[in-house]
Formats: sequence, structure tokens, C-alpha cells
Amino acid sequence: MITHPYFEDYIKLIETGEIKVNKERLMLIDVLREKVLSRDDIYFDEELIDNYVRFAEKNFFPLAKYQKFITPFIFLFHKETGEVFFDEYLITLARGGGKNGFMSTRGAFFISPLYPIKNYDVTITANSEKQGKVSFEEVYETIQAKGLESHYYLTKMSITGRANNSVFAFRTNNPKTMDSARDGCLEFDEIHQFEDTKAVDVQRSGLGKVAHPRTFYNGTNGYVRGGFYDKLVEESMQILKGEVDDFKLFPFICKLDEPDEVDDISNWPKANPMLDEDTPYAKRLFSQVKKDYDKLELNPSGRQEFMTKRMNLPEADLEKDVTTREKLLATLRQPEIDLAGRSCVAGFDYASIRDFASVGLLFKNGDEFIWKQHSFVRQDFIRDFRPKAPLSDWEEQGLLTIVNEPSIDPRHLVNKLIEWREMYQIEIVCADGFRMDLLKPLLDDAGFEYEFLRNPGAIQSKVAPIIEDAFANERFVFFEDKMMLWYTDNTFVKEDGNGNKRYLKKEPVRRKTDGFHALVSALYKRELIAEGNAADFLEAIADWDF
Repeated sequence: MITHPYFEDYIKLIETGEIKVNKERLMLIDVLREKVLSRDDIYFDEELIDNYVRFAEKNFFPLAKYQKFITPFIFLFHKETGEVFFDEYLITLARGGGKNGFMSTRGAFFISPLYPIKNYDVTITANSEKQGKVSFEEVYETIQAKGLESHYYLTKMSITGRANNSVFAFRTNNPKTMDSARDGCLEFDEIHQFEDTKAVDVQRSGLGKVAHPRTFYNGTNGYVRGGFYDKLVEESMQILKGEVDDFKLFPFICKLDEPDEVDDISNWPKANPMLDEDTPYAKRLFSQVKKDYDKLELNPSGRQEFMTKRMNLPEADLEKDVTTREKLLATLRQPEIDLAGRSCVAGFDYASIRDFASVGLLFKNGDEFIWKQHSFVRQDFIRDFRPKAPLSDWEEQGLLTIVNEPSIDPRHLVNKLIEWREMYQIEIVCADGFRMDLLKPLLDDAGFEYEFLRNPGAIQSKVAPIIEDAFANERFVFFEDKMMLWYTDNTFVKEDGNGNKRYLKKEPVRRKTDGFHALVSALYKRELIAEGNAADFLEAIADWDF
């Protein structure tokens, strides 16, 4: 069993009530004790830890309590190989929590004479040059202010540690212009804006050429759902729940546990641990957060931004969003029944033939609705508009097909139904009446029963209670189809004065809703789905006594 004073000090602060932490941090402490500190093949490098803390506090600022808690685990090594134990770190907390300052101290230290690895380059990647330069410029200005030019060579694009020839630089998130360099440490900033893993994968492929490879993922939650941030948090939660024995990711997550905690200011440090500090900066930060909170009384529309950025907890606007993020994630599970031969109804959305089209099958199992969909996407649309979604990942998972044609041929949808008909019993095909002139003859030729909806607005209003109930009671099953989560998350509900509800797009071009509208069409004919399948029926009549 090993430990470190910074780790133990942090625990004492929690136990004495001096600081209040969220459940993810408590889970992290438990999993560190159980699966990391219990090992006898690793050690904390006390000299590097002490050197880093002295360096940071002498040249930059006093480290916050949470930053000192994380620090020993940056310098945790394997005894046998001398390599780092954790090579990835997720640090996510509310805006103003000191992520960039922490990043600055790490970058400056790693290229300093105090760090023993030569050519240990540090690169910051962000979505914009302005964001990427925040920590870089802080280090640049600190070196000048402290008179450290004898240890560093400065240019406007890079800072080089003279002793070890280590370079600190920044770049923007564009995987097409990247290649795998010889970095020692990668810092990814504002990761909530990363739509997929491409930039991270390209750069991380170059790690390992230099000793002590590390990757830090820094950011506050945002509005890109199903992207890199969500995937990383999902992986982190598996670790925190104890579901992974051998892990190399250190997940430090700060957020409110529940939305209603926001009304008690003593809970705010759960999301922003900088508020635990007694410093002029922390006091200014608290004053600004309190000011933003007070404005919500007169401007309640700002709550979503406040909860997302100031409390690191995106909160669904139940007047607009179809459902909450928690209920969406609950759909990601396998059905409890074998669908082979089962009765189902099909729904599709073919309203826009120049970007996306979706077709799916709806099954029932008791009060559960099981939805299986496939989408088609035009290659030129992806190139021209770059929709905010990991489409290449979904293509690999078989959830979509990318087609290279002027418009999406309706035969793709009908052929998919023909393919599925070999496995399932499709009772009827249902869709919006728009473009039915293209689909009707194809469905006739294929021998499908069908119904086109001439008043989709009225249909949506009728189906809305079914959708609300199914999400609220976790009755939707989407397999592991995160594309359906994206479709649903891109949809908002608009209610008129008579209480009628319509499902509309949050953003008209890049955020598509086709799969969700295909589901709506199928739900309209849900009563035609027969329970059981043909095999069940044949087995039952075999036992009859004629």
C-alpha cells in the first residue's frame, strides 16, 4: 500500500467538511485506494512532485487544493520500467476553475531543466488558435516577467527549454493538417467542442517515441452530444464504478450531483473546486458566478448556459428537449428478446434527399419499444457542411451508409426493408407523405403494405404522449445506437397554445433529426405490431389436441 500526503490531505478536507465534493470525486478516491494505491509495483517520485509544486508556486501561483491532489498521480511510475502509471488524464470542471493555469504550469515545468527527459515536447490543441494560445501566452509572459530567458528560448509560435531541447507549442484541431509528431505530452483544451476522436487519435499515434508519454484532456461540458467529451466521460464512469481493473485514465470530474443543488451556493464547489480557495481570484470568481446566478431570476432563458458552464451539468430544458440526457443514455441496451421472425412496423424519413435519410423497424416487448434503424448520408453533404457527429464511427458500426450520388436514391431505403423482411415480419411501412411519389411505386413493386401521413403535425401531437412516457419510464431500447441519441438530442418540442406538440430541428443544417422522425412514423402504427413471432405460434399449435 502506498499513499501521498497530498492525497491524504484532500481526503481529510472532505471528511471534516471543509470542502464539499461531488460523487464522482468520492468514487475516484475509492477506486484509487482499491485498485491503484494497493499495488506494490508502483511509486510516487517525491523529488519530481516537490520540484513541480515549488516551480509552479514560485513562478505562477499557489496551487489549488484539487491541483495538489492530482499532482502526485502525474508523477506515479512503474518500478520495473520507470514509465508513468497514468498516461491519460481527464480534468473537467466548471468555467473559471483554473484548467488553463494548471495546464500552463505543467507545460512550463515539463520543458524546464527540472524535468529529466530530453526532447519532451508539449503541444496544446484547441478548436481555435485563440483558445490554444491561452496557456502558451501565460507561460511566455511568465518567463519574461520572472527573467527566465536564460532557461528558455522564446518565439511567438514556440517556447524551447534550452537544457533538454523540449518545445512547448500550440495548434488548432484540424486532423487533416496534422501528423503524429514526437510529443512527450499532449494537452487537449475545451474538449467539449471535439466532434469525434480524429484529432486525438492522430496526435496520440506519435506518443511513445519519448519516455513518459502523457495526454491531458481539459474542458467544461458543452452542447456537442455524442462527441469526444461524452465518450470520455462514459469511459471514466466505467472506471469510477469499478468495472475496469487495469486502467490508465485518471478521471477527475467536478459537477453538481443534481440540478436542484444549484440553489444552495454551498454546493457550487462540487462543480468548481476553485471556489474552495481563499484567494483574491477565488473571491472574484465567486462574485461573478453569483452575479450570473442572480440574473436568472429576470432572465430564466440563461439557465441552460449557467448550468452547463458554471455548474458543469447540462440540464435539459423540458419545455424544449425531447427528454433528459440520463433517459437518453438509458436507451442504450440490448433487447431481452430474440427479434428473429418478430412482428414489427417500419418507419422512414425521406424528407430531404440531399443530406440524410433514415429507415427503421419498431418492435414491442410488453410495454417496451425496440427500435432498429439505418441511415443513408450523402458524401458531398458531409464534405460541404461537416455535420457535428462522429459519422465515420457510426459507419464502422453499421448504423449508416455513405453514398456518393447527387441525391439519396429511394431504392436504398426500400432495399433495406427487403433485406430486413428476410429476418422480420414487417406489417406495414409508414412515413410522412412528402415525396411519396418517389417511394410509392417502389413499395408497390416490393409488395409492402404502406401508409403515408398527410398531416404529420397532427400525428406528432398524437404520438407525443407515447414518446414522453416511453422515455420517462425507460421503455425505449435503441441497442447501442448512439446515432439515435444524436437524432433525438437534435430535436426540440414546440407546443402551441392548444397544447399540440411538434418535433422540430434545433439547428437546420448540421444537426439532423431523420432517425427520430422515422421513429415517430413507426410509433403511429404501433398497434399493428403482434406480440410473439411465427415460431412461437407454430410451437403453440403443435401442442394442440386436434
